[in-house]
This record gives sequence, C-alpha cells and structure tokens, in this order.
Amino acid sequence: MHNDLSSLLLVVALAFLVPIALQYFKLRVIPVVVAEIIVGLIIGNSGFNLIRPEGWVSQLSTLGLIFLMFLSGLELDVSLFKPKKTSKALLDHLPKDHYIDELSKSKPPNPLLLSSLIFLLIVAVSYGCAVFLQQLNYITEPYLFTIMIASISLGVVVPVLKEKKLLEHAYGQTLLLITILSDGLTMILLGVYISLQSGNTSSLWLLGLFFVLVFVIYRFAARFMRSKFISKISGGGTSQIGTRAIFALILMLVVLSETLGVESILGAFLAGVIVSLLRPSHELVHQLESFGYGFLIPIFFIMIGVDLDIPSLITDWKIVLLIPLLIGLIFVARYVPTLLLGFWFRFKYASSGGLLMASTLSLVIAAASVAYELGIITLELQGAVVLVCVINCLLFPVLFNKQVPRAQAARVRASLIGANHVTLPVSQDLLKEDYDITVYSADASVRDGESREEDFGRFPLTVVSDLEEDTLLKAGAFHTDVIVLGSMDEVQNAKLARTAKSFGIENIIVRAESPELIQSLQSEAYSVFSTLFASRMLLRGLVQYPSAVMLMSKDDSLQEIRVQNPKYNNAQLKELPFLGDALILRIYRGESIIIPHGMTQLHSQDRLLVSGSKESIQALKEELE
Repeated sequence: MHNDLSSLLLVVALAFLVPIALQYFKLRVIPVVVAEIIVGLIIGNSGFNLIRPEGWVSQLSTLGLIFLMFLSGLELDVSLFKPKKTSKALLDHLPKDHYIDELSKSKPPNPLLLSSLIFLLIVAVSYGCAVFLQQLNYITEPYLFTIMIASISLGVVVPVLKEKKLLEHAYGQTLLLITILSDGLTMILLGVYISLQSGNTSSLWLLGLFFVLVFVIYRFAARFMRSKFISKISGGGTSQIGTRAIFALILMLVVLSETLGVESILGAFLAGVIVSLLRPSHELVHQLESFGYGFLIPIFFIMIGVDLDIPSLITDWKIVLLIPLLIGLIFVARYVPTLLLGFWFRFKYASSGGLLMASTLSLVIAAASVAYELGIITLELQGAVVLVCVINCLLFPVLFNKQVPRAQAARVRASLIGANHVTLPVSQDLLKEDYDITVYSADASVRDGESREEDFGRFPLTVVSDLEEDTLLKAGAFHTDVIVLGSMDEVQNAKLARTAKSFGIENIIVRAESPELIQSLQSEAYSVFSTLFASRMLLRGLVQYPSAVMLMSKDDSLQEIRVQNPKYNNAQLKELPFLGDALILRIYRGESIIIPHGMTQLHSQDRLLVSGSKESIQALKEELE
C-alpha cells in the first residue's frame, strides 16, 4: 500500500508540474498530453523505473481512460451538423464575388457533404495503408489499423483552428467537421470492432441491444431534464445535482457495456454524446473538463509513457522501420483526400489542411492501449503507435502554423436604414471603429448638386428608390451582421425588422417612438431605441452619474472584447503582459457578471468591458480575439 501511494503521489505531482514547466519555458508548441507521455518515459521502463504500474495508480489510469472517452463524446457539437437556415431570396441576391476571398476561390458545397466525402476517402485510403502493413507482416488485423489511421485528434485540431481564427470561415468549418466525423465515427467503430473480437455469435445481438438501450436512456434523460421536477430541485439549492447525474450516467453506461460484453470505452464515449445532446451549461462543462484534464487524464497519459520500453523498441529493427513508415502512411491517408478541398479553396490552404488532419493523439493511444490489453497487438507495436502519435503532434500542427497565417478578423457589417440626424453621425463613429457600414436612403436629394455632395460625400450612403423590402433586398441591405431600422417611419421600421428576422439576422435594432409599438417590439425580442427616451435617460444620467456618462461618451475609451484565443483560456489577469493602461472593468460570462481582480481566470467566450487608451485596447483586442 505504501508503494502504491508513493507512486500515485509522484504521478500526481508530475501532472501538476508539467503544465507549469511548459508555461515557464514557453514551450506552447508541445501539447500537454505529449509532455505527460515524455515525463512517463523518464520515470518509467524507459528511464529511471520509479513507478510500478499497479494498485491505485493503475486503477486511476483506467478511470482516466474512461473519462477521456467521455470528454471526447462531450466535445462533439452536433449543432454543427445542422446547416444554417438562410433565406433563398437572400441567397439569390448575393454578389457574384461573395464567396471569393483570401481562402476561397469559389462557392464551396455544403460543409457537411464535403466533409463526409473527404472522411470516406480517408477511410478508404486508410484501409489501403492497413492492408499494405499487413502485406509487410507488421500487423494481422487491418480493420483495427484502418480505424487507427483514419482517426483525427479533435483535441489538437480545434485549438489550432481557434488560434488561427478559422472557425468562422467555411474552410475552418469543413476541417472541423472532418475531424468531428473522424473522431466520433472511428470511436464507435473501434468499440464495435473490439466488442466483436470475442468470437461469440451472440455478441452482435448484444451490441445492437446496447445501442437500443443507450437510445432509450437518452430519450429518458432528455424528458427528465425538461420536467418540472428537475427544474424544482435544481433551483432549490441541491448540491451539484448536474455533476452527480453525469457521473451516474457514465458509470451506468460503462457497467451496461461491460455486462453486455461491449468495450467500456464505447459506453463512456456515448455517455459524453448524450450529455452533449442535452446541452449542459458552460460552467458544468468547465467543471467536468477541470476534473478530467486536471486529475484523471494526466495519470492515464503519464502511465502510457511509464509502460513504454524504448530500449526494447530500438533493438527490434522492424519496429524502428515501422515508426517512420507509419508516420508516412498516416500522412498520406489524411493529406491526399484533403486535397479535394483545392476545388473550392486555394491550394495553399487545401494542402495545409492535410497537414493539420495528420494530427493523431488521444483516441489512437487509447485504442492501442485497449488492443494490447486484449492481446490484439504486441507491446512493441503499441509502443511504436504511441511514439508515432507523439511525433505527429509535435510535427504536423507546427508545419500547419508555419503555412497558414492567422486570419484577420472579419469586419462587422452593419446596414443603417434611413439617413437622418441620428444614423448619419453614428455611421461616421462606426467607420472609425472599422465597421463595414452602409446607410440606405430613399432621399435622392442627397446626391443632387455640388453643395449636397459636399455635405453627404463623407457618409457611406447608398441611395435607393424607396425603403421597401424588395428594393432593400436587391440593394443588399439584408446581407449584414447588424441592421438598424432608423427611418422616421416607425411602422415601416417594425415591418422591416420582422423581414430581417425571417432572413436570419440576429442583431436587429429598431427605432420606434410610440409606447405601444415599443412594448410590442420588445415582447418580440427586438432591440428598440427611441430618441425621446434616449434623451431622457441621458439627461438623467448627466444629473445623477455625470462621470459614468463622460466615460461612455468619450471616444474609444470603453469597448467590449471577446476572449477567443484558446491560448488565454484559464489564464489569470495578472499574467497578461500586454494590458498597457487598459483596465478590465467587468467580465460577462454567460448570465454572470464578474468584478475582476488579478487572480481572476479568463474563460473562452468571456466578454470583457475594457477602458483605456485606443492603442492599449486595440493591442488587447488583437491578442485575445
């Protein structure tokens, strides 16, 4: 028992020190998972042999594998498979060069269809590579290696795409969907394959029964989460009810899978998929990830390194030759199908996407570990697979980063309907903030005569015959991120607001003056402004809170920044070296408002209310967004 606890203490201590060392020595190019495996190599069979893989540390390593598969399922965002609804009328009036930019050379097809086709090609090429390995007498099970070669690491691809700001572009969305399909389907195929290795003819029926029971559990859980009972107990202060329910679900599906002869990692993965479908809160997901990646999962990866015996691998020349061969085959299996993107995206990005797709990590390591425990592959082959994963994650993401520059944030498009004393000055203010502004006016006099041209030439005006729906549609007014219905006709503003909503525009601002119409629009969840009430609120603010009004009205001194760079997820404010004279006043996280201090941690998608000089705020925005 003493040796067990000593081994556990050493592993947990190293898991604590690894991310600190990476941060201190600025080794951000190395994934934490890879660093943990390297630490395991140093203290395990390949190094000082300080750890005995048994007892507590072995059991927690198994739990780490189960929780890793659960989080892999939780990462699957099924909403990405639902295409965004865009009005056909709006699509028909898009400019011809709308889809042509730095990344694209023509309109890409549906991202889901394109990513599905590329994934099928990856599977086909992977099978060819696996058969080639079988012909060389390296493996006896080509189907297992087809799954392993076709598996792409979601945990490596997503942070890289986020850091490059590519997830908002069709290119990045297509790469993400390829990765999600690969990660999810290969996980299911792996579980099915391993379950069928028992050789029992009834295993197929038991596997089918398992999937039926998982579906029944999901339907029950979905209905239970929507019930009044769960709302009542959740709002009654019950301690961590969501976390307890999730752990119960994981154990239920793991026990069910073991009972029916199905591999436990499939049960854990499907538990994560169920939780993802139930749309948990960001806070709950963060708690689960903190527990998994902060405790159990590092133990699993360190123990992977502990079990590896590099000296014995080096003495076997066949295994030494297999390592570069396997790296090359994985690269070919991912790179060649991804070149299909070159029909719609520029070749530089299509080929670079193949480099990123060659990243392989968690699932393949887990698959190799389970396959070895079941006697499907040898210990030496498992070690070779793990080394290939480590090399791939150090090599291919770095090559992708060198090939693909960080994308510039797209300018926010805003359409202001109606040219008057309110919209025209605001258009100039937004132009200074680098918004893509167009003001639509039905007043033809704005372009008549030299004096009028001098007056209005500095505004981004587009003159139309009228402010009716069809006219504005043809002029491109509804092809925007934000639309402001600011004409003097409040009834027409309300009509156009409902049209904009039907076109899928989310940020709609409507000008209205009559209290009845204001109340009606607010009940429909529109943002409403009134010159009468705005003047009233401003005057009251100047009387009661003059300093606050001065702060808000001063140019560029108060802005909102969204945290989108994954590099600063969980970073403390005191660790930010680029604040300058910028002051973070508030942090908006979901429905919560946080008053920050030096120890406050930033989370992805936090919205920061920042005050300071224009230069400092811009530097902060470029780094965080």
